[in-house]
Amino acid sequence: GYPDGGNFKKFWPANMQVVGKDILRFHAAIWPAILIALNIPLPKTLLVHGHVLSGGHKMGKSLGNVVDPMEIIKNYGVDAFRYYFLRHIPTQDDGDFTWEKFENAYNNELGNELGNLVQRVASMVTRYQNGVIGEIPRPEHDNGAFRDEIRLLHLDRALENIWQSVKHLNIYLEEVRPWEIAKKPEEADHLQEVLAYAASSLMQIADLLWPFLPNAAEAIKHIFDDGKISAYSGVLFPKIYKHTVDPRTVVRKPTEPAPQK
Repeated sequence: GYPDGGNFKKFWPANMQVVGKDILRFHAAIWPAILIALNIPLPKTLLVHGHVLSGGHKMGKSLGNVVDPMEIIKNYGVDAFRYYFLRHIPTQDDGDFTWEKFENAYNNELGNELGNLVQRVASMVTRYQNGVIGEIPRPEHDNGAFRDEIRLLHLDRALENIWQSVKHLNIYLEEVRPWEIAKKPEEADHLQEVLAYAASSLMQIADLLWPFLPNAAEAIKHIFDDGKISAYSGVLFPKIYKHTVDPRTVVRKPTEPAPQK
């Protein structure tokens, strides 16, 4: 819409211009000079990202190592795609993709650390409290570091910050062991507090995850939002083993008997 169109007036100057590092000189020096000469406002922020390598090498048709993003999305879902490229590819530096790295992150981090966590908490509330969470306390976690990383455009570090909360909640459940508390009827109030805290933490995690993994965030909110567990069909991130070995299929050798004296 330049120079007088409605879209130009609405969207320029851009809050952020995103470019690759190989064209930095043009967009950080030549392009601003042209804008200044035309008396046009400059973009407010320039975010310069690195390259995505494939197994440590540049992608190229001649090398046969080009990765089709749509193949990833088709087989693993758009949230998994967003997760890997936002967390495991540095926002402002080069990163590396291999199918093995991607699938390990999908199964271990999304499947085990987040997906199983959501399923465990929902299952325990359903089993021990007939699906009623009760009063959910306000989240207690400080998000200052997360917001600082967002302001600095370190999206990978911001997502890592969220993932620390995921890991801490897993550790908390292993230490508190609500399944053991549930065996003691006199500790019903304590059990409710533990599970309500877990639900509250997951709700906060979902809020922070929404810009990164919108589908997973909405699913978590749906499960815990109303103070009771809402049904959710399927699992957040079902296990997929297309490029790595499914540990469930590994045949282990029986332990050899100790040598006779």
